[in-house]
Amino acid sequence: MEALLSAILGVIIVVTVYIYVKLVSQPKSLRLMLQTQGIGGPPPCSTLLGNIPQIIQLKSLIPANYPSEQVKLHHDWPLILFPHLVRWQILYGPVFTYSTGRMQILCITDPNVVKEIILCSSIDLGKPSYLSKERGPLLGQGVISSSGSLWSYQRKIIAPEFFPNKVKGMFGLMVESTTSMLSSWEDRVSKSGGTVEMTVEEDLRSLSADIISKAAFGSSYSQGKDIFSKLREIQKLMSQTLHVGIPFSRYMPTKNNREVKRLEKQVNLMILRVVKERMGAESETDFLQKILEGARKCGVQDDITLKIDEEKLIVDNCKNIYFAGQETTATTVAWSLILLAAYPDWQIQARAEVLKAFENGILTANGLRNMKVLTMIIQETLRLYPPAVFAVRTALQDARLKDIQVPKGVDIQVPISLLHQNTDLWGPDAKEFNPERFAKGIGAACKIPQGYIPFGFGARTCLGQNFAMMELKVILSLILSKFSFSLSPAYQHSPAFRLVIEPEHGVQLLLKRV
Repeated sequence: MEALLSAILGVIIVVTVYIYVKLVSQPKSLRLMLQTQGIGGPPPCSTLLGNIPQIIQLKSLIPANYPSEQVKLHHDWPLILFPHLVRWQILYGPVFTYSTGRMQILCITDPNVVKEIILCSSIDLGKPSYLSKERGPLLGQGVISSSGSLWSYQRKIIAPEFFPNKVKGMFGLMVESTTSMLSSWEDRVSKSGGTVEMTVEEDLRSLSADIISKAAFGSSYSQGKDIFSKLREIQKLMSQTLHVGIPFSRYMPTKNNREVKRLEKQVNLMILRVVKERMGAESETDFLQKILEGARKCGVQDDITLKIDEEKLIVDNCKNIYFAGQETTATTVAWSLILLAAYPDWQIQARAEVLKAFENGILTANGLRNMKVLTMIIQETLRLYPPAVFAVRTALQDARLKDIQVPKGVDIQVPISLLHQNTDLWGPDAKEFNPERFAKGIGAACKIPQGYIPFGFGARTCLGQNFAMMELKVILSLILSKFSFSLSPAYQHSPAFRLVIEPEHGVQLLLKRV
């Protein structure tokens, strides 16, 4: 009996020490190592929550001080959604530290330090663990969230599927899917007698889902509709969890956690069902087939040992492509239409260029390459409303960035929106819509080209960047060729954070045929 009690007591002591180290000692040590280098930041007000109470308080002050009705679109949305970052940048400078739960974050808005991160080729910087843990139901350990040898292996499988020569071959299906959607829009305009008010974001989400389904999985949107729908539900539920890093939060039996877990199981089973149907279809050469081939070799590599099973590798990367391929593109198209509607002079310029580029009334890949004005508009949209809010890394080992020694375990956070609206980089009109800044390319638009990172940066730059840009151009050029549009009086400009930045109240447009 005494031996049993001693054993239990020993376990309690070990667990207590472990929790103390993880939740108290380690974060405090990391914070001190940064502070001794002159890096300031708000002191945490709670051992378990860090600075989360201050973040919540600062957000609660915004509605009373921010205009609810705006004569024109106001693009300074970081002040609304991330007031803590704006305030702490002013108080502590462009490099500061804060914590959310047990996570110690080094927030960097200094363009020169960001440049150093981008140019860093060291494997000492990887992706934070919360992406595969707290965001695991959405991302798992796929190519977006993994690090080290696992990431290298997955990237080797996936990257060739998005090389320019591969993307070029997807032009036809992009046109086909977009034309099908626009036919339904034309019917609605005709029935309305000339002008129709439409809420378009769900159509755009379905369109991008159809395109990525056909391109990556050889199927139409209808076959993957349930997968997209449930991933969207997971995304919404996760965006309601304001902060990651709170100890054991994902294990708590809350309603949100239970629902996320239920949806995750359903999505995993549905993806595996799609995979099972594909088994043996060796004639297919799409993304899914490459994942299947890579999964069969998983774990038998000579130079690495992959800590992930075949089934998980397939499911996680399919979810990555479903989410990244659909959600970010649909959101960017939505913001582009909003901006074109709000700035009619640019809409007129873009339409004139699009119609000129059509060959005998038909959109071609060659014509797409000549659309400089449309490219500038897309680039400016991605500057003001980048789909990814943060570029994040974690120090897998002690690392040096310029004059900063980053201790192992610190998460590095680059707020893309603050960088994209930095007046030192972009000039006094940094918070205004001005595609003309990109007339001579990104290098001339921004004092430090590395200050423009809508697709991430370095070796972790979005693999689907070429695919996304072609898709954006195809969708927008076809819409412009058929319709003119303006913002409906019902439209409310309110960017919202739902893991990506999207219009909170939808996109209401007044459409009429050109």
